[in-house]
Amino acid sequence: MLCNQTTYFISNSMPKKLTSRDEDYSKWYNEIVIKADLAENSSVRGCMVIKPYGYSIWEKMQFELDQMFKKTGHQNAYFPLFVPKSLFEAEEKNAEGFAKECAVVTHYRLKNDENGNGKLIIDPNAKLDEELVVRPTSEAVIWNTFKSWVQSYRDLPLLINQWANVVRWEMRTRLFLRTSEFLWQEGHTAHSTKEEAISEARLMNQVYADFVENFMAIPVIQGVKSASERFAGAEETYCIEALMQDGKALQAGTSHFLGQNFAKAFDVKFTSDSGKLDYVWATSWGVSTRLIGALIMTHSDDNGLVLPPNLAPYQVVIIPIYKNSVEQKRIEKVADKLMKELRAQNIRVKFDNRDKFKPGFKFNEYELKGVPLRIAIGPNDINQGTVEIARRDNLSKETVRQKEVGGFVKSRLNEIQDALFLKAKNFREENISFVDNFKDFKKTLDNKGGFISAHWDGTNSTEEAIKKETKATIRCIPLDTKEENGVCIYSGNPSKKRVLFAKAY
Repeated sequence: MLCNQTTYFISNSMPKKLTSRDEDYSKWYNEIVIKADLAENSSVRGCMVIKPYGYSIWEKMQFELDQMFKKTGHQNAYFPLFVPKSLFEAEEKNAEGFAKECAVVTHYRLKNDENGNGKLIIDPNAKLDEELVVRPTSEAVIWNTFKSWVQSYRDLPLLINQWANVVRWEMRTRLFLRTSEFLWQEGHTAHSTKEEAISEARLMNQVYADFVENFMAIPVIQGVKSASERFAGAEETYCIEALMQDGKALQAGTSHFLGQNFAKAFDVKFTSDSGKLDYVWATSWGVSTRLIGALIMTHSDDNGLVLPPNLAPYQVVIIPIYKNSVEQKRIEKVADKLMKELRAQNIRVKFDNRDKFKPGFKFNEYELKGVPLRIAIGPNDINQGTVEIARRDNLSKETVRQKEVGGFVKSRLNEIQDALFLKAKNFREENISFVDNFKDFKKTLDNKGGFISAHWDGTNSTEEAIKKETKATIRCIPLDTKEENGVCIYSGNPSKKRVLFAKAY
């Protein structure tokens, strides 16, 4: 029934097979990003162009997260890209933490080179009175704004989110995972009590965990960061940590309890219902386009991208197979009926009726792009009242009667979503190792990788020594960790809790 895939692969010059994960994981990742049409490097060093297919994944992430934020009472706003240097310096820990990554605007105009070579130079007479930092994060400009928004307890809580871009001048970049400019959302909230602010920070960390697990099909571990790994200016940083297929961890999202640090730096006070004047309590939280990197590295295989149905730009692609215009019209009629039926169930479906590409080319293209289900319809299918449906996650195929396609597709999409999550969760559980001494720690890190649960004495010096010797960092202190008597794997000093170490992106 189906045309020969190999013939069309050759005739349409599809890209060569991807480098395997075992051969070169980093190269495999970069090839998927490029060949699946997600993004490409731009002419600006360290920055990327997110292509339509990659951006449609981000749009879906953005839409679902935005709904979750609004259900928890948050509103969207937008704040300036530029932060006056004096404002940026106001909260010292935050400024110090981001200083090395800042891009700074010093002039506001160019002029023609007097040598007449047609080039533009910076106009020395157009120097700014105050240098502007291109936001690496927005706490400074937002908290300076909050000062005029908050006077009374009636103005609290203030629950604000913004979708924006930020710039962090990275020396070593990788598409989606670490770029000099990236897209993200950042939440900023103000509260009347410490308890309410902590509750907010934990709530948003849970929102992130729910999104990543239910939409991205990636299991995460919720925890808090060690003091040295906290967000600059935070009193506590909550996080979600995921494990990639190469055994490295990836921080998928963070939520910060900022205490009153920013309120004091920007003099944001409120009058309580008892008439007392006090500083507000704050949080900030964010996730970025690095989630697309996590999506790629968690689920994809040597054939290309694998997308969970809940986030796929289109969940089903229909590919016609015909030899002449008569067959084409008959197939298009069936395809149109199937599309209407699927869309009525809110299933995102695409009919690829491009006549310049052969079916085999399209099969390879959508396999590479990770579309969850592929429906092929040929002349024999029309005669028999069937279609062939192929799953991307396990590459299986089934023949299904046309009148049963709607129910079958919906069921299989749910199946694929659950299967991807379960596969990733099993992988993570198999790659959490418990060790009790530094010798086993190093051996496990070198030979197996993954998360390593081990006792730590709680000191920065021990944490830094382990990092320097092994390049492993404390990813988090899991929220569900129970106290147990033990000794630190490095110092031998008493310890009450295990923490999770790993090499990370």
